[in-house]
Amino acid sequence: MDTEHRPHPQRLIYGCMGLGGTWDDSPLTAADTEQAAAAVQAAREAGISLFDHADIYRMGKSEEVFGRVLADTPGLRGQILLQTKCGIRPAADGLPGRYDFSAENVLARVNESLQRLRTDYVDMLLLHRPDPLMDVRELSGTLATLMASGQVRALGVSNMSGAQIAYLQDQLDAPIVANQLEMGLGRRAWLESTVLVNRDEGFAAGFPHGTLEHAASHGIELQAYGSLAQGRFTGRTAESPADGAASALVATLADSYGASPESIVLGWLMRHPSRISPVIGTTNTGRIAACAAAPRVAAAMTRTDWYALWTAARGAGLP
Repeated sequence: MDTEHRPHPQRLIYGCMGLGGTWDDSPLTAADTEQAAAAVQAAREAGISLFDHADIYRMGKSEEVFGRVLADTPGLRGQILLQTKCGIRPAADGLPGRYDFSAENVLARVNESLQRLRTDYVDMLLLHRPDPLMDVRELSGTLATLMASGQVRALGVSNMSGAQIAYLQDQLDAPIVANQLEMGLGRRAWLESTVLVNRDEGFAAGFPHGTLEHAASHGIELQAYGSLAQGRFTGRTAESPADGAASALVATLADSYGASPESIVLGWLMRHPSRISPVIGTTNTGRIAACAAAPRVAAAMTRTDWYALWTAARGAGLP
């Protein structure tokens, strides 16, 4: 496939799941809005311009509070990129949790997201998780309608394999330009699967082989959520014994590269040739700022340091 005009950026992304107060239907507070405004400002100061949402985050309140920040900050919408996700319907009113790519649901959820975000378009819409009952022709028509109306500028997916993306892409006129997956130093199946081919341990890797290669060959950006592992390797949470060696090496490398531990963990991920874009989910402004040097670390990290950190996180040598 010709990928000359396909975007394949490498960047930090701010994940907005932590904004909007509690996971219930209680109203937003002034403190929630202040927290969101501070997080957005810190992300912008760290060089971040893409903000990641989903319709279900904080039961819609993450989008709602972000919309308040946009309304209170003239000109901000034109300086940033917004993406949101749809397709997950949590259990409610006696109905089971389910995935739903039906036309009725996708159109309704996108319109609700736009209303909460107080914008008339999102730069990218991601399909949140695969729907086993997806009618690909119905879905392709729905997505074409949203793009023709200008409500959605680009399409992506989340938690899909290369094969699932290829199947969906076959029915779409617009390209799928992003796939968001859980990836990082603390979640390494994406990496292990590439070196455990023809080994029994490969069956336990739990990551669909070929997904990274499909993304690279089709110009699809890989967005990594959970990339900071909730501070597991940066001294922000109590370490488990298995993480001790990796955490110690992160601290050593932070001194060596003149960067924060967060930037080492993210830089290690970004050093991979798949050009992975980490999604930063913390609401702590200091931690957001600590991530800013990750692109610099990625550009400078040696192969030796990269492999040393992978080995330390594995707790064992390479196969």
